[in-house]
Amino acid sequence: MSLNETPRGTRLHIGLFGKRNSGKSSLTNALTNQQISVVSDVAGTTTDPVYKSMEIHGIGPVVFIDTAGFDDEGELGNKRISQTKNALDKTDIALLIFSCAPDNSEKQWVRLLSQQNIPFIPVINKTDVLENVSEIKDEVESLCKKDAISVSAKTGEGIDSLRKALVSSVPDDFGERTITGDLCADGDLVLLVMPQDIQAPKGRLILPQVQTMRELLDKKCLVMSCTTDRLEQTLAALSKAPKLIITDSQVFKTVYEKKPEESRLTSFSTLFAKYKGDIDYFVNSTSVFESLNENSKILIAEACTHVPLKEDIGREKLPRMLKARYGQGLHIDNVNGQNFPKDLTGYDLVIQCGACMFNRRYVMSRVESAKSQGVPMSNYGVVIAYLTGILDKVDY
Repeated sequence: MSLNETPRGTRLHIGLFGKRNSGKSSLTNALTNQQISVVSDVAGTTTDPVYKSMEIHGIGPVVFIDTAGFDDEGELGNKRISQTKNALDKTDIALLIFSCAPDNSEKQWVRLLSQQNIPFIPVINKTDVLENVSEIKDEVESLCKKDAISVSAKTGEGIDSLRKALVSSVPDDFGERTITGDLCADGDLVLLVMPQDIQAPKGRLILPQVQTMRELLDKKCLVMSCTTDRLEQTLAALSKAPKLIITDSQVFKTVYEKKPEESRLTSFSTLFAKYKGDIDYFVNSTSVFESLNENSKILIAEACTHVPLKEDIGREKLPRMLKARYGQGLHIDNVNGQNFPKDLTGYDLVIQCGACMFNRRYVMSRVESAKSQGVPMSNYGVVIAYLTGILDKVDY
């Protein structure tokens, strides 16, 4: 699969990191050919990370992350630096920007990028005003142990070379992962069961459904869809049983009881657990359910930042299922968006949503955090399949 054929929703995240006034925002604007970030000679103009989605020829869809300077100062500056470090969790490729000879702060960031196995490109910016570009370039290359690209965001010099360097730096396996994997292929009949309850957005489908459907169409599968209350009628109208049924996790048990014996079964959330995270860790972590009790503590993490409605899966349905089994005293915390605690040691289990709004690197940063702290972590679809007694019947 070429990078321009990656599944929709797979965007390479490119983070720009450097000192204040190194020209990160100007470089973001130059690379995107748009005035995305505010540019000023005043140090510290960029505060929170700025995200811009676009496409680069040779790569496809990408997200640029313009960050605050990692040499910021004061209490507010430390908060900005913290946000800059958090952006690393989402970064697939980093541009490390230099506008002068490197010092200890840049040395620390080279180590940080290496420790987190993030590919990075050293960039010498402001070549239109620097007088000692060759000397700076030599020092930067000696520090980074790789070739540096010299550019001027102001004049455009070197921008095309930087774009080419980005293309050649894309990880070899990026874009090779697919949502449905080897569960279906060209010509297979796939049935999507998509209940349209109060949580469903009016007039449109949710992102995992759209992305899965698009991938199935690209695979040349025969795609049918229905709501849960029309499942039996849909199956009766088909001339053969579907090769695969993909359902919303909330109706896992209902669909399992009505599906043809020969049809494989999975859910959107379970597929995204494998696509975005560590499915083996998520499944193995369900063993903790054997030891949970009313005094246990669970964290439910949702990627979306929408206002929860009645019967919200993360706020109401899943907690209700868990408390019905382990008692009403079970302690459950909810977080959404990027509000994920660094210290997980107080929890017996973390349950992550399908994370359709996050890229894989960010989800895996959460998984690694849980693993390093010895905390089991799973996913909505995997947990619901376990609680309804059909996890061993689900494909992924």
